[in-house]
Amino acid sequence: MQIELLYQKFLASTGVTTDTRSIAEGNIFFALKGDKFNANTFVPEAIAKGAMLVVADELIEADWKDRFGDKLLLTEDSLKTLQLLAGHHRNRLKCPVIAITGSNGKTTTKELIAAVLSKKYITYATKGNLNNHIGIPLTLLSVKSDVQYAVIEMGANHQGEIASYCEYVRPDYGLITNVGMAHTEGFGGFEGVVKGKTELYRHIGQHGGKIFVCADNELLLSKVPDRNSCITYGHTGNYHGKIAGTGELLSIVADDAQVPVIIQTNLVGDYNFENVMSAVCIGRYFNVDMALIKEALEEYMPANNRSQKIKLGSNTIILDAYNANPSSMQEALKNFAKLDGTNKTVILGEMMELGAYAQTEHEKIAGIVKSMPLVRKVFVGGGFHFLQNDPTVTYFANTGDLKAWFKSQQFENAYLLIKGSRKNELEKILKD
Repeated sequence: MQIELLYQKFLASTGVTTDTRSIAEGNIFFALKGDKFNANTFVPEAIAKGAMLVVADELIEADWKDRFGDKLLLTEDSLKTLQLLAGHHRNRLKCPVIAITGSNGKTTTKELIAAVLSKKYITYATKGNLNNHIGIPLTLLSVKSDVQYAVIEMGANHQGEIASYCEYVRPDYGLITNVGMAHTEGFGGFEGVVKGKTELYRHIGQHGGKIFVCADNELLLSKVPDRNSCITYGHTGNYHGKIAGTGELLSIVADDAQVPVIIQTNLVGDYNFENVMSAVCIGRYFNVDMALIKEALEEYMPANNRSQKIKLGSNTIILDAYNANPSSMQEALKNFAKLDGTNKTVILGEMMELGAYAQTEHEKIAGIVKSMPLVRKVFVGGGFHFLQNDPTVTYFANTGDLKAWFKSQQFENAYLLIKGSRKNELEKILKD
């Protein structure tokens, strides 16, 4: 089937899914293969649940074509077909597309930008963190014809990945939040991270788009193909501001036409300054009134275990347990050290996908924590295994053991930072 014919089927459908658990009547189901699953086995189930079409790349039963007829499309590669369909749809969208990547803060930045643009325009943004080779095409295919701005988040763990997404996302605008020691196992070190993330800049530069970049980040500025194509933000730049106050929640002063505007966010941590300023920058660049930008940013509430402030009895908890890498760990610890509070405790989970850098980077983070004046210094996971016999800290091999210990503690008027990679699921220690 030619992609245009499949696209006509898509337009007549009720949407696209890759999960039989969420099939709705009239969906197109793409049967994908992974390392531990083969969704081609679910073809009969998908059709029984109401899928109008199933795209598969393997016939598990020889009689399926006879049984399912036009409801089954056999292709060489279901994932590639999904991506081609997404690209076909992208070509027909009238709205500008803003692509966001980076080592830290992608999802928060995406949500802040979407919140700001939504105050004036019909805006669609990546749901949750559907930012990979499956999530990105699904996101594109969810963008309706009336959308005025689309904000697409791109994650990556190896070189060439961002470039491959750009082939069908075709972003008009791009933003890299930052680059750090994240996914170094796949990227092959810090220089590999920089090269991989700035694939977005190279695509934008080759296609005459615009790049939003933090004026405070000399490294990223040096990677912009054409300085005339970039719009800057930060403490200096086209749209600038500064941090106001030293409280738990970030407050900034943004200068709009040299008129200072105070924005009190619900985000924990000065490290969110650049994320907030990027949203101010993009909002003003696309002519959103500053009063609406302020309203959007002050209304935004962090969720999904990202920079959340939680009150638990007399205790204050900063929960940042969605993701972690060396750079985000250091920023979180630096911010926590600055905050006023007594009876401070740090609970850190191991960092993933660091490859040959794992031991060194975990030792660096442990060293920072051990130098801090804390009541408790707690580590969990194999990355911190070298601390298991260290009498100056508390170490647990897994989150289950940590949870049992946490429940046994009598925390009173305590101030806790809980941070770790998604695999650790540290938020579970707060649940009954």
